[in-house]
Amino acid sequence: MRFLPLQNDDRSLMMSDIGIKDVEELFLDIPSDIRSKAISSIDLPEGLSELKVANTLKSLSKQNISCDDYNSYLGAGANQHYIPALVNYIISRGEFLTSYTPYQPEVAQGTLQVLFEYQSQVAKIMGLDVANASLYDGASALAESIAMALRINKKKKVILSGNIHPYYLETTTTFIKHLGAEIEIVPFNPYEEEDLISKIDGNTCCVAVANPDFLGRVSSFNGLSEKCKENKALLIVTGSEPLALGLIKSPAEIGADIACYEGSGLCGKLNFGGPSLGLFATKKEYMRQMPGRVVGKTCDKNGKEGYVLTLSTREQHIRRDKATSNICSNAGLMATAFSIHMAMLGGVGFKNLAKLNHSKAVALYNGIKDAKNVKVLNKTFFNEFAIKLNGIKADELIEKMMEKKIFAGVTLNKFYKEHEDILLISVTECNKSKDIAKFITALLEV
Repeated sequence: MRFLPLQNDDRSLMMSDIGIKDVEELFLDIPSDIRSKAISSIDLPEGLSELKVANTLKSLSKQNISCDDYNSYLGAGANQHYIPALVNYIISRGEFLTSYTPYQPEVAQGTLQVLFEYQSQVAKIMGLDVANASLYDGASALAESIAMALRINKKKKVILSGNIHPYYLETTTTFIKHLGAEIEIVPFNPYEEEDLISKIDGNTCCVAVANPDFLGRVSSFNGLSEKCKENKALLIVTGSEPLALGLIKSPAEIGADIACYEGSGLCGKLNFGGPSLGLFATKKEYMRQMPGRVVGKTCDKNGKEGYVLTLSTREQHIRRDKATSNICSNAGLMATAFSIHMAMLGGVGFKNLAKLNHSKAVALYNGIKDAKNVKVLNKTFFNEFAIKLNGIKADELIEKMMEKKIFAGVTLNKFYKEHEDILLISVTECNKSKDIAKFITALLEV
């Protein structure tokens, strides 16, 4: 609808209808001395043309400090990746921009097919049988996986690795504390390896671990899956960097029964932390306990392919206490963006991008590992690792590096106050080789 400004006759008619002769009469309840002061105190310039306004605002914007002027090594669960322009172009099309839950398959075949492809991609990188049509984020996906394990196993003891992202742990404990679970979180220790195996017994419902973990460490978790199977406990693998699955063992190869990751890094920009995307996959035998929705593919009597929501029980919408999950929507747009990016990469491209990320991180690691007052805490890493500083707090280092236009990383005391001297550094394909060299030089100087 176009905006049509009022003409003088229109204004006169409106004022006549409400019984006034002048617009000023609308403000009679305000004392005149206050009105005159207010009007005289407003020093406004003369009106400008649209072109002059645009140029004025542009010159003002140049006074801002842009993040694009800085080289970023921020991570800690939100790693920066390059999103191809084609991804945003396709999801901006009308049929994808409104890709909410497609309850009417006869008018939503395109959206359903995209979600089916998304499920196939997620199941492939996880190495598991089936994936759902997306969850809100990695943190709620972990919480849902624990709730799912409690339904399957009917046991109450839940063991959570302390090396899982602290926000995921906080979300999960908040989510499941009223489900009767006995939650044990292994204390976080950045210097020593966890002993999860000794904590598993016949009362254990499930064990959750992260790979890579919060400090970027990669593990094969030798013996953990076997111990879980001996005690009929489910193994859950989570993480915030699914790109690592292009190089490291998949959750299925570790022995996971359920896997859940944060997928936003591969489908959208990190605008104040969102929007997010929860990747979720499991084994076929647990499919009916999986939260969220599943899109299935079939053929009609004429052999034509068709897609439809399946295993989405009515209990999720009406009999809430009987539901596998109370999720009321899905992250459809983000799942679509993820699927488009994965389709552009393909299997080989996904692995090559993972190799590029790791090689960039190795270059930075090699440049600082022998620095005098720096100790790298990781024995293994994908594209993120932690360093312990000597003689300077991480916050102070970050401030000094910002003077050199470098976001050096995330200080660990944002999450654990006692660790003021540990810095998390994330390196991705977005960091140029010359910028990595600049980081190394600046860090050594500081």
